[in-house]
Amino acid sequence: MIKLTGIADEAGASLDVQIQAHQELGWDSIESRVVEFDGVKGNLHEIPDAVFDKVASRLQERGMKVSGFGSLIGNWAKKITDDFSITEAEISRAIPRMQRLGAKLIRVMSYAVCKTDGQDDAEQFAPERIKRMNEINKRFADAGLTVVHENCMNWGGMSPTYVKRMAEAVPGMKWVFDTGNPVFIDDRDRPGHKQDSWEMYQAIKPFIAHVHVKDGIWDKAKNDATYTFPGEGEGQTERIMKDLVDTGYEGYISIEPHVAVVFHGAGAADNLSPEQKAKEQYDSYVKYGRMLEAILKKVGAKLG
Repeated sequence: MIKLTGIADEAGASLDVQIQAHQELGWDSIESRVVEFDGVKGNLHEIPDAVFDKVASRLQERGMKVSGFGSLIGNWAKKITDDFSITEAEISRAIPRMQRLGAKLIRVMSYAVCKTDGQDDAEQFAPERIKRMNEINKRFADAGLTVVHENCMNWGGMSPTYVKRMAEAVPGMKWVFDTGNPVFIDDRDRPGHKQDSWEMYQAIKPFIAHVHVKDGIWDKAKNDATYTFPGEGEGQTERIMKDLVDTGYEGYISIEPHVAVVFHGAGAADNLSPEQKAKEQYDSYVKYGRMLEAILKKVGAKLG
């Protein structure tokens, strides 16, 4: 059985808006990354305790579960040369909050790629990354929680070869595969090319415990991706959804549209007023969810 969820802050910043969007879609959980409540905005494992308590209460009141945490741990903005105490503090905050909310999955990365003037450095501190990822995985596993490493802008996501290296070096660690990330990430196995979503999916497939869906087209002229609705880009979304269904994937598939709001750069709705942007963000999120549902039903998925 496949269950649908979404990275909720892409529907809107406010927790109430996030809950509303998922309930409109008929989904009973959110994948929580950034929340805004009582005028305080931040990642779910970083907001003050008093605000987190209110967030937890509101989720319970509205009957909304949390499928997982979209954490900041080792993400594309974190340097491997930063002190590990930063990560340790994030872990210590995340674990009790996950346990309180009943969330079982936490998305992590293996720290930003080291670059100088836009080019990969020769030194990527691989041993230190592997050491940290083993410790991160162990800390959560000891608490009965599952780390899922994302194929994003980090060392483990640099190519299918890096996926294999990371998987072998951190046995037992699970992965979240994002259909759209390969569209805009360089393939270090094939210099001068972007990654191929199907190839990366095949590399990650043996370790998949979670899936993110976004889609897009690489625009060489602007040297950036243009994000699309699912199935309309180069993420090979329908092909991958069909394979997941055909091979018996059971778990969450989470939408991360990036259609109206993009966290790594200028969003498609940036020229709108705040009110128009909020509406576009919300409406496009709900549309995205319905389109993914339609794709999954088309390929024979049983949705829970």
